[in-house]
Amino acid sequence: MELLTLEHFAGCVNETFAAEFDGMQMEFVLVEARPLAGRPDAARAPFSLLFRNGAPIVFPQQIYPMRHARVGEVGIFLVPIAQERAGFLYQAVFN
Repeated sequence: MELLTLEHFAGCVNETFAAEFDGMQMEFVLVEARPLAGRPDAARAPFSLLFRNGAPIVFPQQIYPMRHARVGEVGIFLVPIAQERAGFLYQAVFN
């Protein structure tokens, strides 16, 4: 399995990732992909992803199988962090 890096996601900002939860198909839009400070000897440079989902309910923090045409299918641990008018924001941190 390839170690995911910021470069896998940087070109996907404002694009939709398909996910599944309890048999429901959902869409998450990647709204931000940014580097984080980290140790220089780490296996990868840490980064953060911010997704928006327009559903009127908040989904629990957990690993979601997500699919994208260029990234492929990956499990991403999403944590709900905020509610906006357009939906809920979810963050994934890779370190």
